Amino acid sequence: MADLSVPIGSLTLKNPVIAASGCFGYGVEYSKAFDISTLGGVAVKGLFLNEREGHAPPRIVETPAGMLNAIGLQGIGVHRFVAEKLPELRALGATTIVNVCGTTIDEYCEVSRILSDHDGVHALELNISCPNIKEGGIQFGCSLIGTHDVVSAVRKVTSLPLIPKLTPNVTDPASFARASEEAGADAISLVNTFLAMAIDVETRQPKLTTGMGGLSGPAIRPIAVRMVYECRQAVKIPIIGMGGIATVTDALEFIIAGANALQVGTANFVEPLLWQGLIDGINAYLDRHQLAGVGDLVGQVRSRK
Repeated sequence: MADLSVPIGSLTLKNPVIAASGCFGYGVEYSKAFDISTLGGVAVKGLFLNEREGHAPPRIVETPAGMLNAIGLQGIGVHRFVAEKLPELRALGATTIVNVCGTTIDEYCEVSRILSDHDGVHALELNISCPNIKEGGIQFGCSLIGTHDVVSAVRKVTSLPLIPKLTPNVTDPASFARASEEAGADAISLVNTFLAMAIDVETRQPKLTTGMGGLSGPAIRPIAVRMVYECRQAVKIPIIGMGGIATVTDALEFIIAGANALQVGTANFVEPLLWQGLIDGINAYLDRHQLAGVGDLVGQVRSRK
């Protein structure tokens, strides 16, 4: 059996398959369906300092080969999370990656500091890339200086592995990967959703109350693979790739492009029990190709020349 472990800073994931933030609740919701400790990690729903209601419905729309959402980062806030959800995640043996949100650098730092003081939080994923909230998030993720500043500031308040989640809604994602690495990130995750829109032609109104939202699902996968490939050429730190992964082949494509680990999101809504199949499929591929571990496949794109 191949070695599926993936080092992310001081953390070692048991395998490269992570449940993506926003599509897996706080993790505990799925614990009666399967053993969430078998996953490489659980990236929980994004947390601000305080509770957040999110946007009014309709805030999810199906699209061809994808899903458009404008949830607005609804969440229970960091204090309720550490009191109500974290003890259960700890008891379940989950590898917990907390998605940290903020409207200011100070808020990112405070949420990160609070989480760093509690056992059972294994890494922080900085959400600086959400395309469907007006304040915070993307204002940092679309600015090289903003990205460097927020990552650098949070780096000073935590020793946990730090993983900025990068936006695809920029011209050159590799430059944002470099800015994150230079600011002290242990890894990067990409891509978040693409800014998109759907219109009801009868009413001539946007289908989402916010007008625009984030597109995810298989429709974005080839673009996400390209962005992971570009970022792999630019940085040495691990990359957690995501964007439309639904099958073992999809997962392997990201790894070959340069991802050390993966997050799976939208596909979970279609098949909530896909996880073990992905893990087993990656292992079978490595065995079939006589590769000792998943690390031997990362970035191994062969030239067609």
